Amino acid sequence: MSGEGLQAGLKQRHITMITIGGVIGAGLFVGSGAVIHSTGPGAIISYCLAGALVVLVMRMLAEMAVVSPSSGSFAVYASEALGPWAGYAVGWLYWYFWVVVIAFEATAGAATINQLIPGIPVWFTCVALTAIFTITNMLSVKTFGEFEYWFALIKVSTIIAFLAIGAAVIFGLFPGTDSPGLSNFTGRGGFLPHGWSAVATGIITVIFSFVGIEIVAIAAAETADPAKSVKMAINTVVWRILLFYIGSIAVVAFILPWDSAQILKSPFVSVLESVGIPIAGTIMTFVVLTAVLSCLNSGLYTTSRIIYGIAENGEAPKIFKKVNKAGVPIAALLVSAVGALVAGVFNYISPEVVFSFLLNASGAVALVVYTVICVSHIVKRRQAEREGRELPVKMWGFPYLTYVAIAGMLYVLVGMVLNPDMRTQVITSGIVLLVILATYPLFKRSKEKAEGGV
Repeated sequence: MSGEGLQAGLKQRHITMITIGGVIGAGLFVGSGAVIHSTGPGAIISYCLAGALVVLVMRMLAEMAVVSPSSGSFAVYASEALGPWAGYAVGWLYWYFWVVVIAFEATAGAATINQLIPGIPVWFTCVALTAIFTITNMLSVKTFGEFEYWFALIKVSTIIAFLAIGAAVIFGLFPGTDSPGLSNFTGRGGFLPHGWSAVATGIITVIFSFVGIEIVAIAAAETADPAKSVKMAINTVVWRILLFYIGSIAVVAFILPWDSAQILKSPFVSVLESVGIPIAGTIMTFVVLTAVLSCLNSGLYTTSRIIYGIAENGEAPKIFKKVNKAGVPIAALLVSAVGALVAGVFNYISPEVVFSFLLNASGAVALVVYTVICVSHIVKRRQAEREGRELPVKMWGFPYLTYVAIAGMLYVLVGMVLNPDMRTQVITSGIVLLVILATYPLFKRSKEKAEGGV
């Protein structure tokens, strides 16, 4: 039996921790070392510039979401601004992205658990993790929120402890260690050992570290006061990025030489080991597993809500609007879980061909979504101005900073095309987008036929 719709089961503490923890992924704990290694200490600038682009996009999203909170979020705004085809395309493209991410994260989580408990087959753990978080999401949105709250708390606590230890080392206050001073910034080629071009290239890689922060605009629709929750959450995105990302990268760059092989292993583990914390590897393995499971949990939530949102708006089959007694869009959740499991199967039977294609095809999706948010914002802001409506939250420096954000996304996209290692991601993502767009006329015809028969 279906309920009446989504329920306001998320509390402000859930939204706060989802917002804070949403920007902290496994990429920060593991992948940031490769960026520093290829860029030098100047990677701090790459993270600052990429973070600034994301902050601009989130501010635009806040302006639209405060006026019209929706679980369909930017897909619904794209439909309102550009037409139903845009909402359909962005909604399903974003769904596809997260389904592949769920499969990838489930496999990564299973592999990490296998290191701790070798006797359990990776494939079994992968299926089990997907099933467990599908069930927890099925129970209620509050259950999802509680899991994310504690996952985020673990990640945030780790980052705060890391920043505190790092600051103590940098200022010569940590027992048994000497302050590195500015030696890693002035030696080994200086702050920009590979020049500004490396910083510019770093932006192309770094921006994907922030993907997922937009989930808060989707989750806020299931709070008692969506507009207030969106406004509070997104307005704090600046200090979150500065503190957690920029702060962590700065600590690593201060303490570890950028050209050290240790920085490639795991920058956080290497920093902690360098100051004599013997169980650093075990601690970070647990934290990375937490980040992976958090992403898996969030992915299942996000896919179900984005499809529910566009179904409500008429850009997905009506079945995806059905919710259970707990207010969970059960059909949307189950199709997302099945999609992730299918992608996971391909990871085992055809990792180098089919799953590689699926993974590459999700690579540029975030850029498409963020660009559509920018374009939708311009259209909806102009509409509000023509109608003389007051907006509780406004994008800074409109329209100039909006155009700057669009230019930034195009820069990253062109950079990916020019990079032989990333070019395939743009091409395959484009193929998936074209396939989704090609199905829209079929969906529209089917919808009109169904409505005509009522």
